[in-house]
Amino acid sequence: MDIQSLHARLLTLDSHIDIAWPNPPDPFGPTNCRVDIGKMTRGGLTAGCFAAYIPQGPRTTENWKAAGERALAMLQAIGGMGREAEGLRARVTTTAAEIGAAKRDRAIAIIPVVENGHAIGEDISLLAQFRALGARYMTLTHTGHNALADSSNPRSDLGDAPTLHGGLSTLGRAAIAEMNRLGMLVDVSHVSKASMMQAAALSRTPVVATHSCIHALCAVPRNLDDEQLDALRQTGGLVQITAVPSFLRPQGKMEQVFVADYMDHLDYAVRRCGVAHVGISSDFDGGGALADWRDASQSANLTAELVRRGYSEADIAALWGGNFLRLLALAEAEAA
Repeated sequence: MDIQSLHARLLTLDSHIDIAWPNPPDPFGPTNCRVDIGKMTRGGLTAGCFAAYIPQGPRTTENWKAAGERALAMLQAIGGMGREAEGLRARVTTTAAEIGAAKRDRAIAIIPVVENGHAIGEDISLLAQFRALGARYMTLTHTGHNALADSSNPRSDLGDAPTLHGGLSTLGRAAIAEMNRLGMLVDVSHVSKASMMQAAALSRTPVVATHSCIHALCAVPRNLDDEQLDALRQTGGLVQITAVPSFLRPQGKMEQVFVADYMDHLDYAVRRCGVAHVGISSDFDGGGALADWRDASQSANLTAELVRRGYSEADIAALWGGNFLRLLALAEAEAA
């Protein structure tokens, strides 16, 4: 099989990419980032979820206000990536159909998203503002508990106990209902097991772990165990395997961890959940990078390894983006 021809045919979607903040470089010029429009074009990476990442801070009115303002500013910046320059094309896409159309038109699909429900504080009305700026998912927590849910990694420096809400708070449950209404996916990466299991059971649209790995292969709190993987399969959800070295191999460093290690986690998830419940992410510019997937320009290396492991073209297409698009379309139908 001709790997480059196959890779060019695929709609390849990376479900979690961070942006530099507060001074993002021009994504159309050469940058020091692992992802820019040029690197995506050279690597045949045709779509990416670009995250307005909000660091966790104290749960106070002042911090919630600042977090919301930052999220809105970052979403506006991500929206500004949709243009043509330097012979390259990018387009902000807010539906599954628009992502497919961008692929056909040879434009990079930019998908805005929000990382950390701390961005809304206690104001659920912000979710509609995020959606109006194109956001297609929100990660419920990051490192540290917030007003919506418990995190898989409590922050002792913020005074976190092991649990705050016992999973989702009442506000978190209301936020999930509002995200379902708006057509936003519920991202359960970073959340505690209790929060994840409750969200999977509650959400009317299947949930997605947009950048997580497998606990059985690397026992860090951020990774999903078999019971969580089973819950994703049973509810129609997704785990998008991510390229953070220390989530793939214990205490792994970029130079020591390879696409083959990444695919061990993907294979495990496929065996446990089925190919329809697994996908691909990098967490580039947020900690993700491997020895042989250092940036978006090397994305074809994943396709080559999938072929080597015996996956069919239909399965590779599902893993590289088809499964994620299916969930986006389900969220749109639920909102309608």
